[in-house]
Amino acid sequence: MQWLTLAVSLLVAAVVAPPLVRSLRSGGFTRENYRGATVAFPAGIAIPVVALLSLIPLSLLAELAEVDVFPAGVRAAFTYVIGVALLGLLDDLVGTDMPARGWRGHARAAARGGLTTGVVKAAGSLGLALFVLYGAGFGKGEYLLAAAVLVVATNLFNLLDLRPGRSAKALALLGAALVIGSQDVDPLWTIGIFAGPILVLLPLDLREVGMLGDTGSNAIGAVAGLWLVLTLDTTGQAIALAVMAVVTVYGEFRSISKLVDRTPGLRHLDSLGRTTHA
Repeated sequence: MQWLTLAVSLLVAAVVAPPLVRSLRSGGFTRENYRGATVAFPAGIAIPVVALLSLIPLSLLAELAEVDVFPAGVRAAFTYVIGVALLGLLDDLVGTDMPARGWRGHARAAARGGLTTGVVKAAGSLGLALFVLYGAGFGKGEYLLAAAVLVVATNLFNLLDLRPGRSAKALALLGAALVIGSQDVDPLWTIGIFAGPILVLLPLDLREVGMLGDTGSNAIGAVAGLWLVLTLDTTGQAIALAVMAVVTVYGEFRSISKLVDRTPGLRHLDSLGRTTHA
């Protein structure tokens, strides 16, 4: 019955996420997106909110009805995703580091004695990754590798989220590849409590009703990192880390959006379902 984590989160997200995003807008929580449209922000707050609300029926089923709803590792996964989402929310609400873009910008700011919210987010993500993987039975090298995968994935999906729906689509493609390649759906149930709100937010993001913000993109990146660690062996994680590192470095020096726009297949996938404007 571990599939219930995904099923319950989908149901709760369908009920909670749309009105929550609308309430952000009515409450004045808005921001201009890449084309200057005013949208609700940060809509990604629906991911941790839905996950927390989903714990009510799931925990009651687990404790009172003795239904096996929580997969092994779900506590650690929950801690990491909620933690990095809150770090993203800090960046969304009080971030003052617009001049310090990317890891290089934050490193320069830190070298000058400044403590940007980006630096806090990166360091906090590392602390969370090291904590949730502690005691999981990894060797020392495996432990450090898995932590690196979590942190780099969290950052990369934040870097990707410069157009509506891009980060959630990337997660869907990654998840499909991992499930098909491994023939293992257990990791999906472990992160299923977050998959529900991510899927429900996708059309809202694509239609420019709300912008995920770092809150949402951090959570999506955290889910991606966990899915990689839960599915891949050490060699696979090393390859995934290398690929993500290359894309991250590229994004530090070049525009990922421009690369996507000039690559026909990527451009089609990226624009699929997105609101078009004259």
